[in-house]
Amino acid sequence: MKPWPSGVMHNGGMSERIIPVFDLRNQFLPIPPIPQPLPGSQQTSDLRGRLLRDLRISVTDRCNFRCSYCMPKEVFHKDYPYLPHSALLTFEEITRAAESFVTLGVRKIRLTGGEPLLRKNIEILIEQLAALRTPEGLPLDITLTTNGSLLARKAQALKDAGLQRVTISLDGLDDTVFRKMNDVDFPVADVLAGIEAAQTAGLKQIKVNMVVKKGTNEHEILPMAKHFRGTGVTLRFIEYMDVGATNKWRMQEVLPSAQVIALLQSELPLMALPACTLGETAERWGYLNAQGDWDPTLGEIGVISSVTQAFCGDCNRARLSTEGQLYLCLFASQGYDLRSLIRSNMEPQLLTEKLAAIWQGRDDRYSELRSQMPAHSSDTPARKRVEMSYIGG
Repeated sequence: MKPWPSGVMHNGGMSERIIPVFDLRNQFLPIPPIPQPLPGSQQTSDLRGRLLRDLRISVTDRCNFRCSYCMPKEVFHKDYPYLPHSALLTFEEITRAAESFVTLGVRKIRLTGGEPLLRKNIEILIEQLAALRTPEGLPLDITLTTNGSLLARKAQALKDAGLQRVTISLDGLDDTVFRKMNDVDFPVADVLAGIEAAQTAGLKQIKVNMVVKKGTNEHEILPMAKHFRGTGVTLRFIEYMDVGATNKWRMQEVLPSAQVIALLQSELPLMALPACTLGETAERWGYLNAQGDWDPTLGEIGVISSVTQAFCGDCNRARLSTEGQLYLCLFASQGYDLRSLIRSNMEPQLLTEKLAAIWQGRDDRYSELRSQMPAHSSDTPARKRVEMSYIGG
């Protein structure tokens, strides 16, 4: 497809700034041949020895926020060509694909978007996924990431359907800052109410993700930490990332996680904690008590340093887009067309074998390669990365 041009209307005319959006939603990679001998059921590794453990599933490409680092309003405007409903994978198709991924080793499924709670009857999909079992007969870890705008009214139904954990995006407590960042004038109080509803419903290990953008919301780091310290909610700070082609990312706007930790340490003593699982993206830090010991009742924070400290080496995640494209990296430019495979009604074993062939050929390490580029590099090829709102974070 040709780039989709978009501009900003100003004083009745088109501004000089035009952001090219490369629509990569229908550009597929060829599915590799099934390897011989066929892969084992649970130890499918890629070319770098990384096992498949985590599946992110985007259930919608729509969102009711217009955060500048993800879905800027000047691009995702009222006339933006979102996917038609017929293009979306049905819940049954998603579950069928998930079964094959579980056979290959997936143990955690995260539902994302866009904003996943905009997908009608999302509870039905959660019920179907919660019913899946690993080859050992164990349940999966089912979680969901949301902007929190609909969580207050949905939390109990999500828990009843089988959702175990939830992550809420929240970029500041100051209402003016938050309204500016979501760019739809949504109040922070409603997101906080959603977090409280999630706790009341009994959802466990609740996390709050804060994208830190230098010059925009770094002054909210300490207030956020103080607010969630001791509440049972884990706060994670995420470096502003160069995802997609529309967020106008600049390295100068990245606040390195090391500086976030230093700022926190100036008022809230911390100690480094070990990773919980292999492939965990967040570096964990626990709050210290007056005696200088980590106090679990005070909780912990995390930092996700995908720009300054690449963690490609043990990345175990695959991403299934809203319309059934499989992406092996958050920064990918092309995916594999699983929808055609799923809708061909092929035998489950054959679908599993094709997925194994895709994963076994994986060699993605974008963040490592980015860190090796000279600081003045324009990173031209990266302008054609798929949008995060399409494949989920």
